[in-house]
Amino acid sequence: MNTRKDLNARKMISKLPKNDLIIGIVGSGGDGVVAAGELLTWAAASEGLFSFMLKSFGSQVRGGESSCTIRMSESPVLSQGDKLDVLVAFNWADYAKFKSELEIRQGTIVLCEANDPTPADDIPLPLSTGPTIHKIPFRDLAKAQTGRELGKNIVMLGVLAEVFGLPADAIRHALRGKFERKGSNVVEMNLRAFDAGTKYVREEIQRPADLRFSYQESAPKMVMSGNEAIALGALAAQIEVFAGYPITPASEIMEYLARLMPLYDRVWVQAEDEIASLGIALGASFAGKKAMTTTSGPGLSLMNELIGLASIAELPVVIVDVQRAGPSTGMPTKSEQADLQQALYGSHGDAPRVVLAPADVEDCFQVTMEAFCIAEEYQTPVIILSDQFIGQRKESVPRFTLDRVKTCGRRLPAPPELQNFRRYVLSTTGISPMSLPGMKDGEYTAAGIEHDEYGNPTSSADIHEQMNAKRFRKLEAVRHRRKFVRRYGSPDAEVGVIGWGSSKGVIKEAVLTAEAEGVNVSGIVPQLLYPLPLEELQAALEPLRKLIVVEMSYSGQFLKHLRAHLELPDEVVSLNRSGGKPFAVNEILERIEQEVGYCVYS
Repeated sequence: MNTRKDLNARKMISKLPKNDLIIGIVGSGGDGVVAAGELLTWAAASEGLFSFMLKSFGSQVRGGESSCTIRMSESPVLSQGDKLDVLVAFNWADYAKFKSELEIRQGTIVLCEANDPTPADDIPLPLSTGPTIHKIPFRDLAKAQTGRELGKNIVMLGVLAEVFGLPADAIRHALRGKFERKGSNVVEMNLRAFDAGTKYVREEIQRPADLRFSYQESAPKMVMSGNEAIALGALAAQIEVFAGYPITPASEIMEYLARLMPLYDRVWVQAEDEIASLGIALGASFAGKKAMTTTSGPGLSLMNELIGLASIAELPVVIVDVQRAGPSTGMPTKSEQADLQQALYGSHGDAPRVVLAPADVEDCFQVTMEAFCIAEEYQTPVIILSDQFIGQRKESVPRFTLDRVKTCGRRLPAPPELQNFRRYVLSTTGISPMSLPGMKDGEYTAAGIEHDEYGNPTSSADIHEQMNAKRFRKLEAVRHRRKFVRRYGSPDAEVGVIGWGSSKGVIKEAVLTAEAEGVNVSGIVPQLLYPLPLEELQAALEPLRKLIVVEMSYSGQFLKHLRAHLELPDEVVSLNRSGGKPFAVNEILERIEQEVGYCVYS
């Protein structure tokens, strides 16, 4: 390891990729790890770069370890990437808890706190991989400028900007924007801390000219999380009533809506629990209002009875499940895709619903708007299956335009239909007119008991069969509403990779990487999980000899779902594991290598 001796013996930093940079930062609560990552992401997006920030932390309410991974590139960023180009460690004790998430590679540059009490010999790095380690006095530099150590994350941003040629002016602008509400003294203090980091590099670190990150400035992009995008999608869809109960990792949706909905004279309610949340939403829906609730796995479990009520009473409602690792309390701050079966089938009896799965932040906006349309048009509960990986990560996205916004309403009864109003008339589409409270001659009973066409309770087996058929008939129209399957790579390839939701980015990047190496692979990602778009999926599967199924579910719930409804290729490989950390591109590429028989990744 190189160490500083004097100003003429400066430390040497080696080369890195020039147009795609992956930075990992780790520290304790209060170190400003996530704040620094957000500032860097905002600055990159303001320069027109594609950026992606994934944050990870323990389940403590306050304090504890935290990390973030930032990836920036001139090209669209599909995933968090694989191994780090740069690791910043404020203390090694915390890094030890994130080793599996912040993996280093040959040539990774490590910037660590010079005054970390952990001895150098105890650094938990696989030194055989050859990282370049540099000790930097982040704390001392911060204290000299601010009088406190808390500014060390801003010093670190200055170091990164100077070493790698990151947009320093854009970072300064982001600092002003973040701290201006705290007054000019705080702004200036943070700017001094940033400049202290840049100065330290100029005086203490030698770096090759070709180390600097290369990019062309372009139109600025927005930075947004999936949770924020869902909230905006709900507003664009003209949500009228929101009811929710805080739960990690979905709380940001209701927090964001709490700030915005009053501005548009919409109703926002924090209920006493998840059951009450959905109950309030269903009551609002019965009254003719567009309604939504949000939750995570444990809350969805509590909602199962009321999902059944929404199904049998044919009440439109949108339910967002930002999945986390389970079962029970599980790991509240980690991602998983194991709520699938609960979303598909949760509730007793045959209770149809629609399940949609956004795959990235921009998708969260579009899918939420469509969820409201489907709920209102087909008078059914719609579950949006997001997860912590999508919900809490930050992405740079193009500015959303409202020209694609479509608002939908439910079918109201025409005057002749009110003369002998049959709320649940057995129509050919399964959709029947829904009156509003106070509508003359439009009264009916909306209850959880089976009913006839008028809403009157019944115990008739024949009518029960007819009503089940009516409720499921609506799903056929949803299945053919539009194209719901995304496909990447070669449509005639013999090896395919299929996944859903947040796995889309790594699947697409792996498929495109394999294609660039001359290996034909097909990527398949359905956006509609129930009812499955059977014809689309079967057509995508038809050419395949082997299928790799990617999912963060220990029991392989997605594969079981596919097998129940589709004819799969002769050879099916399950690439499934528990959640806790998202899939990496190399995990999928390594499995592709095994199936095609030669190397496509190094």
